[in-house]
Amino acid sequence: MAYKRPLEPLLWMIFSAGGTLAAMAMPALIFLLGLAFPLGWIAAPSFDELHRIVGHPLTRLGLFALCTLALLHWAHRFRYTLYDGLQIKHLNEMIDSLCYGGAVVGSCVAAYLLITF
Repeated sequence: MAYKRPLEPLLWMIFSAGGTLAAMAMPALIFLLGLAFPLGWIAAPSFDELHRIVGHPLTRLGLFALCTLALLHWAHRFRYTLYDGLQIKHLNEMIDSLCYGGAVVGSCVAAYLLITF
């Protein structure tokens, strides 16, 4: 009989990758795009420069990975907050579907926006 490996280590790896990437990249992006450029602390790049940067396939892949992993991290954390914090264990299947389904839908939206950019 073949040994079936558990899926849980893979899920924890995705969870930790999403948390780490979001913790490292999101504050820098928020600072630059939300504060530094609009307030004139740093000279903002032109539209053509940003379009060229975001148009590069590796940048798109990185942005997609950032969005997808951050959404999956959120889904896992929010699921366990509802499950353990609010003690609504009887709604486990619905919570799983809404949390992880929302992350998948958000990832699909991110993919669509990055492809059609």
